[in-house]
Amino acid sequence: MNKGYRRTISACFIGYIIQAIVNNFVPLLFLTFQSSYGIPLSRITLLITVNFAVQLIVDLASVSFVDRIGYRVSLLLAHGMSALGLVGLVILPRVLPDAYAGLFVAVVCYAIGGGLLEVLVSPVMESCPTENKEKAMSMLHSFYCWGHVGVVLASTLFFRIFGIGNWWILALLWTAVPVANGILFARVPIAPLIREGEKGMTARELFGMRQFWLLLLMMICAGASEQAVSQWASTFAEKGLGVGKTLGDLMGPMFFALLMGCARAFYGKYGEKVELDRFMTGSALLCIASYLCISLVPVPWIGLLGCGLCGLSVGIMWPGTFSKAPASIKRGGPAMFALLALGGDIGCSGGPTLVGFVSGAFGDDLHRGILAGMIFPIALLVCLAGMKRKKPL
Repeated sequence: MNKGYRRTISACFIGYIIQAIVNNFVPLLFLTFQSSYGIPLSRITLLITVNFAVQLIVDLASVSFVDRIGYRVSLLLAHGMSALGLVGLVILPRVLPDAYAGLFVAVVCYAIGGGLLEVLVSPVMESCPTENKEKAMSMLHSFYCWGHVGVVLASTLFFRIFGIGNWWILALLWTAVPVANGILFARVPIAPLIREGEKGMTARELFGMRQFWLLLLMMICAGASEQAVSQWASTFAEKGLGVGKTLGDLMGPMFFALLMGCARAFYGKYGEKVELDRFMTGSALLCIASYLCISLVPVPWIGLLGCGLCGLSVGIMWPGTFSKAPASIKRGGPAMFALLALGGDIGCSGGPTLVGFVSGAFGDDLHRGILAGMIFPIALLVCLAGMKRKKPL
């Protein structure tokens, strides 16, 4: 491979680490914001909703503008907004009359950056001249997991050594990552996703294809299967094992993210030896088993083990679907990747919502909620079977 494209791939890897930073750093500071700025925790936690809602809007809006302004300009905008949001966390609450308004604006800024990265990085990676694109895509998505683990561990260590009151220093340090990677993306080669003389499909064309609907449903199921358990893993650890919040986060979400990253790294390393459809089918079956383990086995440690097993099983679902898309629809282009990212984010919101709704209906019984969430890996299996019967377009 051309040395320049190796740098492009490295920039893509770092791009997913940046997305992990913007999604996972601020939630570590919620209690600090509450005490420092006197903001009710209910308003602060609303920032999570704002983050993902803005990312959903960006996913949808990018269908119309990425193709017009190009990938490089869009990537520079993504990195710039990510950096601006992280700097804004430090400056805006201190200079605006309302500290919450400052946090809100900062979150909107980095959410725009995170949403664009989600839409852009995978197709740029897909366009690189790699020998096995499924392997490369799986390895790429593993870097979000490593970024998640790294953000939590590095931040926890920083707060332990320098104190939580110096969080703003760490925020500025994290800002260096999108700034440096933006400079890198300004220089690396970016191959065209669509062959010369061809034009990417419009959203209307894609919505008229049964294959696209199957892929979109697979992305929704992938996001939902992942987040339906991930969002509740800390609660399982705290309530089931009786540990504190910090240890609960390490034993719950961190365990989940670590094994999810291992699954993606495994396929990224050995993907040429394992057929993608077979690996995804086995992962969906393992996911169903993990849901049953979490919801039906009344032993806390086994429930926690089931959470980790779920992380291992969902690892290939998102990158695997992203890899299947261009192989199934050759001229999908930017619109296809943007809409698939939108579907994944809808699943990330819908999965935990279904679990929470069902749990609430049964007296806050999370086991019932997780059992209901098993519909997502089952639906993914059905979609995989449907895709096997379709020829690439």
